[in-house]
Amino acid sequence: MSGCPSSPGAVTDSCAPVSGDVLAQEEEPQGFGDLSELPVEVSERRPTCSRCCRPAKVCLCPFLPPEPLDVSTCLYIVQHPAEESRVLRTVPLLAACLPKGKCNVLIGRRFSEERHAELAAVCRDAHTLVLYPGSDAVNLEDMDVDFATTPHNVVIIDGTWSQAKDMFLRNTLLHLPKQVQLNSAPSSQYVIRTQPTNMCLSTLECAAVTLSIMEKNQAIQEVLLRPLRALCSFQLQHGAQVHHSKEHLLKSGLYDKPLPKNKRKIKRMQKLITNQDV
Repeated sequence: MSGCPSSPGAVTDSCAPVSGDVLAQEEEPQGFGDLSELPVEVSERRPTCSRCCRPAKVCLCPFLPPEPLDVSTCLYIVQHPAEESRVLRTVPLLAACLPKGKCNVLIGRRFSEERHAELAAVCRDAHTLVLYPGSDAVNLEDMDVDFATTPHNVVIIDGTWSQAKDMFLRNTLLHLPKQVQLNSAPSSQYVIRTQPTNMCLSTLECAAVTLSIMEKNQAIQEVLLRPLRALCSFQLQHGAQVHHSKEHLLKSGLYDKPLPKNKRKIKRMQKLITNQDV
């Protein structure tokens, strides 16, 4: 792109050079010279734990298993870019509990055969499932498969409900694996973040229930939920509040935000009240 750069004194082939005499005639704003001599304070980033990815002062490693869980199932977390910047995300805790290579995180909104060959190969594998609820989904608990003798991959979408829905609909790769859902999942314990309905779970909770079913080991769920409970407990002790789901707030008349004017959003809120699928 041609044109003069905005930074003073910079020179490119497409711009006439500025002579030193002209620069000398330009006066600095009054007081600017004094300000430029003040020392610059360099802010240091807080030390972060390499295992749980939390600030060292609030490290959650004491609540993680001493050794990674022994699982045969391999998870692929397809993560919306917005989740990567969230402070209280659960995927790092999940990854810290599992062996290396058993929790793979792929960040992006769109995934194609050409740019994401690994994910494409996983989605085309007959032993891969995608965890996403819907009319085409089979209850994972009802599947007549011996996951112990036939290890499977599970793709989980990490993002808000609207982000996850958009990613699932727009990525044809995610339509290739068998679609499954959790029929008997408990209420979310991730109480420091608002969920759309009482049945919505965090990514870590989805993985905990999924692994406990596929590995036939209920203890896995308890081990994975322990750091999540510790995270929520710490936040509540330091000023955070319990976030009820939108469904709970609407049904109890406690929803204090302005109701949407968009007909589609109004219809979704009505479905929340009547327990219909959203």
